Amino acid sequence: MGRVNGKVVIVTGGTGGMGASHVKKFVSEGAQVVFTDLDEGAGRVLQDEMGPQSLFIKQDVTDSESWNKVIVETEKNLGPVNVLVNNAGVNYSEETEAFPEDEYDRVIEVNQKAVFLGMKAVIPSMKKAASGSIINISSIGGIRGRMESVAYSASKFAVTGMTKVGALELGKYGIRVNSVHPSLVNTGLFSESTGGKAVASDRPLGRVLTKEEVSALVLYLASDESSYTTGAEHVIDGGLTAR
Repeated sequence: MGRVNGKVVIVTGGTGGMGASHVKKFVSEGAQVVFTDLDEGAGRVLQDEMGPQSLFIKQDVTDSESWNKVIVETEKNLGPVNVLVNNAGVNYSEETEAFPEDEYDRVIEVNQKAVFLGMKAVIPSMKKAASGSIINISSIGGIRGRMESVAYSASKFAVTGMTKVGALELGKYGIRVNSVHPSLVNTGLFSESTGGKAVASDRPLGRVLTKEEVSALVLYLASDESSYTTGAEHVIDGGLTAR
């Protein structure tokens, strides 16, 4: 308990799946959490569940003005930002020859451009705090080729590189930047009962990753326990990429 006491945290894509898991973990460890999403209904429900340590803001992560609004509202209500988790993401699966251009653009906008906009927007606030941790959710698809899609892999490889540039630029301000690379996560849409058993058998640990395990890694990177960790790729895949 209390591993991020008093820290001001922003989580994008925070109303469901991994995002909601991150929000719950941060609240349980003492943070003040702003979480954003386009799903306003789900946002209000989760805010009611989390109580006064949480604040939901509707946000389009691909829009720079929306980012500015989130930072202003966060500082007005809670103070300078200590932690940003760029969690929002989408996918569209199709082979390259048939991949629609508009879907390619959408995946790049949400998975890649939004990370750039978030990093850019939060830097002044973290400078005010004299330290910070930016955590960019990438994927094992951001460190090796996968049968996801050309757009997804392109966006996640880009996040890996952007993270390293951010770490080099921002270290002098005490701001750390790291990326997290999960394999497929056990969620309501994908679980060991809906095709996951075959996936689990391919992992040396023999099971599918849970969202709570990803949140535990994100919490570590947000906390002062990881104070000398920056510019690193944190793989959480049950040993899959060791093959």
